[in-house]
Amino acid sequence: MLTLDGATVRFGARAVLDAVDLTVGEHEIVCVLGPSGSGKSTLLRAVAGLQALDAGRVLLGGADQAGVPAHRRGVGLMFQDHQLFPQKDVAGNVAFGPRMHGVPKEERAARVGELLDLVGLPGAGRRSVAALSGGEQQRVALARALAPRPRLLMLDEPLGQLDRGLRERLVVELRALFGRLGTTVLAVTHDQGEAFALADRVVVMRDGRIVRSGTPVDVWRQPGSEFVARFLGFENVVPATVSGAVAETAWGRIPVPDGSPQGSRTLLVRPAGVLVTDGGLACRVESRTFRGHHVTVVLRPADGPPLEAELPLREVPEVGAEVTVAFRTEEVVVLDGDEAKGGGGPGGQSRS
Repeated sequence: MLTLDGATVRFGARAVLDAVDLTVGEHEIVCVLGPSGSGKSTLLRAVAGLQALDAGRVLLGGADQAGVPAHRRGVGLMFQDHQLFPQKDVAGNVAFGPRMHGVPKEERAARVGELLDLVGLPGAGRRSVAALSGGEQQRVALARALAPRPRLLMLDEPLGQLDRGLRERLVVELRALFGRLGTTVLAVTHDQGEAFALADRVVVMRDGRIVRSGTPVDVWRQPGSEFVARFLGFENVVPATVSGAVAETAWGRIPVPDGSPQGSRTLLVRPAGVLVTDGGLACRVESRTFRGHHVTVVLRPADGPPLEAELPLREVPEVGAEVTVAFRTEEVVVLDGDEAKGGGGPGGQSRS
């Protein structure tokens, strides 16, 4: 459906997109993650035709889009600030795209009704958009983006202005809706929870390049580099020397999975892999944060950086307590640390 071939955008001397290669398959949902300034929104704008490339190509359905204006690319766009027409009611907003494409009035009305049902706003066509809640406005914006039947739907921080509870509900609904419609989706977000819940494939960007690409499970299990691990929220990252099935670290000797890369590396220990046991690395409990079904505990060893552990409620020690910890091998990951290699998975690379 979509191919980026060496896509490059420069702002002055800086490459905001740096020779990016990316493919999105038919009916696939791809979410692009990255911090501010990583190039993810520029990538979206380049695909939409809102930002010219300095080098490379954008192909939709195999056709080069060079010189094709945004309104002729057959893509839908939804932004986090909705950008609804305040002077139009809900039906007028949803019908805008089909009307601009010359769809007859009766067919437009049927399409509006169908989409409002799909997004959970049946019978809302005559309502003023100003009277809608933030979540309802987001649903109207989605219906408007889907109304012209785009071959590719692109979402720019689609749930960024909503509160967390509503975002979590809507992202599940969106994935189910796109599955029913067979929609091909390219979304950008800085919220990893949102991306992992929505996507078939996650792409992580840094400084205009793709540094990791894979299924949500693959990226979570194998972040590939310290940057990606820390971006995903992991704090237990430390230099290590790996020899056989053991890594020497500031936290002592830590077991690593069979087949791990050897030599000077970077080690990730997921919080679930830090176990409070009898015997092991001595630590003091520095803080506790309740997370619902578990508690995140920050442990301070005598040497080395602090450790984060995820513990069940019934096993949480008091702040200030002295404990000892061990490490669960299956929650330890030896990172490559080489982000110049590119995408780390099929469908997304960035050339050096």
